[in-house]
Amino acid sequence: MELTPFFFGLYKFVKYALYPLTWVVLLLGVATVLALLPFSPKRLRWVRQLLMSSLLLLVALSSPLIATPLIGSLESWYRIPQLTPTDRFDAIVVLGGGINAKGSLRPTTEPSSYSRNRTTCGVDLYQQGYAPTLVLTGGDGQVFGTGPQEAVEMKRWAVRLGVPESATKIDTEARNTYENATGSKRLLGPASILLVSSASHLPRAVPVFTKQGFRVTPVPCDYTSQNLPRESWDDIDPFDVLPRDIELQHTRETVVEVAGMVIYWLAGKL
Repeated sequence: MELTPFFFGLYKFVKYALYPLTWVVLLLGVATVLALLPFSPKRLRWVRQLLMSSLLLLVALSSPLIATPLIGSLESWYRIPQLTPTDRFDAIVVLGGGINAKGSLRPTTEPSSYSRNRTTCGVDLYQQGYAPTLVLTGGDGQVFGTGPQEAVEMKRWAVRLGVPESATKIDTEARNTYENATGSKRLLGPASILLVSSASHLPRAVPVFTKQGFRVTPVPCDYTSQNLPRESWDDIDPFDVLPRDIELQHTRETVVEVAGMVIYWLAGKL
């Protein structure tokens, strides 16, 4: 949604509150406060229950047995389209997925892994001749101050991979999926597009772009899951039942996407 700086900051804060790790920290925070208060048997029981709940929640959220099916259910929403050599579209639209700013260690600003993978997928479609234009959309996601623009760095990456600069269009104003869609509409008008994003993001992005009048063919990329459902329980690795930090990230992405779909639906953007 198009947001003022204040509401964009509020949006980012609410999004942070949805992160599963935030839930664990809040439970531990309440347990710590109760533990610091004067002792009572009832309060001790509460502390124990909160600590146990925090541990169980953290293990569940970071377990591959839970996180992988969760994000896999989003990634399986759209399959890779079976395009033919004669298929043609007005444009390929690639959605930004973050940026890594220049710093004292990082020598240059560069696209995040999400943005780089999505851009590479879009470049591949362009080089196969499916559309004459590659649209890269993503702005400055900083709440305080200003930062680099995703689309600028994505364009640099696309040009490095061989796309002529004249074949690219960029939208540097978009800060969320809805603004990706409205910004692309300003650049293209009603159009048939190949919409490229991470597989887990497309269930939210496709209806948003469709509502803006685009004729959308989704192209998922940047998968995290290998199979869904699991091909066989006999091939479970013992490490598949142990908590992993990357699985906590997958759970977070699933929660954010599902919450985003609900919020966009309530706001009438889907």
